Amino acid sequence: MRALAIAATGMDAQQTNLEVIANNIANINTTGFKRGRAEFTDLLYQTERAQGVMNRANQAMVPEGANIGLGVQTSAVRKLHIQGPVSQTGNTLDLAIVGKGWFRVQGPDGAPLYTRAGAFNMDSTGRLVTTDGYPVLPAITIPTDSTETKITDDGIVSVRIGQSNQMTEVGQLTMSNFANEAGLRPLGDNLFAQTDASGAAVDGTPQSVGFGYLKQSYLEGSNVDSVKEITDMISAQRAYEMNSKVITTADQMAQIVSQNLK
Repeated sequence: MRALAIAATGMDAQQTNLEVIANNIANINTTGFKRGRAEFTDLLYQTERAQGVMNRANQAMVPEGANIGLGVQTSAVRKLHIQGPVSQTGNTLDLAIVGKGWFRVQGPDGAPLYTRAGAFNMDSTGRLVTTDGYPVLPAITIPTDSTETKITDDGIVSVRIGQSNQMTEVGQLTMSNFANEAGLRPLGDNLFAQTDASGAAVDGTPQSVGFGYLKQSYLEGSNVDSVKEITDMISAQRAYEMNSKVITTADQMAQIVSQNLK
């Protein structure tokens, strides 16, 4: 009985859906997190009766056929790169991107990685790094004797040395864009890697054409909507229960057939 297998694919799909929702809820307070959405497609169809053919020789054409679907499969888990809420932190090294763009950092193997989480710190040499110690690219070093750090909306980093009346420019933050942000590969630790699907990174400065701007002493929060996630979770639960009911019903029908054949 095909209903058993079809309903099983439905239960598996809703299990995947629930896992994606669970991950969204778990990261509701993660800086720069982008919620995921499970996407599904139907499986192949078995044709019981083809449409568009003659019913019998020299007679009318069948207007519609009988095609039985074989269930559902997960086609993708899409990251929704929608702007998250921006909140003030008071930390001068916290940076939020408002609009399009990604910070570029140096990964453990030297390859560039990308993040929206701008909770930066300084290492022992004054170099700007992420909370996990990955250096920001291009490298920016803040002098240890600086008393004030200012980062403009277009990414220029300036510091005040001692009691100087003038600010000294020490670097320029840049950002990267991608033709297909959904094609980036999530690595954890708020980091993403470029893939063939995302396309090559296009680098530029904040506020230039196609790029957003920076806000110093702010962080971009998670774009997870708790109300929507709870609603989606209830919907996934109901769908799982319905598929389970299909399996129970199909099993009962099979038992009736089995008993009648004895």
